[in-house]
Amino acid sequence: MKVVHFDQVPLEAVYAEGAEGAQIRWLIAQKDGAPNFAMRMFEVAPGGHTPYHQHDWEHELYCLAGTGDLVTEEGKTPFKAHDAMYVDPGIMHSFNNTGQDTLKFLCMIPHEAPVQKKTLNPFADEEANNC
Repeated sequence: MKVVHFDQVPLEAVYAEGAEGAQIRWLIAQKDGAPNFAMRMFEVAPGGHTPYHQHDWEHELYCLAGTGDLVTEEGKTPFKAHDAMYVDPGIMHSFNNTGQDTLKFLCMIPHEAPVQKKTLNPFADEEANNC
């Protein structure tokens, strides 16, 4: 279990090629013992954007503050605070800040290699000679 205020999580620059003015906080990650998904908070400066890229997993996003465009191969789709978004696997995409304030959004993704959690009791699911 983990409970943390977002501002206690380090804000790191996004160094991926094509990113400009984008920063990330890994709110929940594999290092926290989360077996399947990561929750990240992005902060994008006015005029900034995440890299235009694609990958084999989906994105599920929630905009906390600001306004932006979700840019895909199909064009630009505007979004604002309190909008939820879904990006299919394999689609080229980026998130552009179109406003005057910092764009903040949550982004949930699956881990590339899920953690296999182990129980403390190796016999938790079966009996072992009355032990």
